[in-house]
Amino acid sequence: MFGELSDREKACLSWTASGKSSWEVGRILSISENTVVFHIKNAMRKLGATNRTLAAVKAIELGLIQPAAENARPRSVGVESK
Repeated sequence: MFGELSDREKACLSWTASGKSSWEVGRILSISENTVVFHIKNAMRKLGATNRTLAAVKAIELGLIQPAAENARPRSVGVESK
């Protein structure tokens, strides 16, 4: 590994490991899709991974992240859950 992952890189990878797209991760974390891609690419470089899936798998194997749980998603203000 070529550096420690930031909290935001870990969060993006965690949601990626749960099957979320960059757009979905951006909505969940209240950041832009481009920012998600930026963090995932940094994590890929640090982990020596050639794609986002491999980066997520490596991070899980190293004990750096766990796949995010769907019920851990922050709720939007003013939106009722059913």
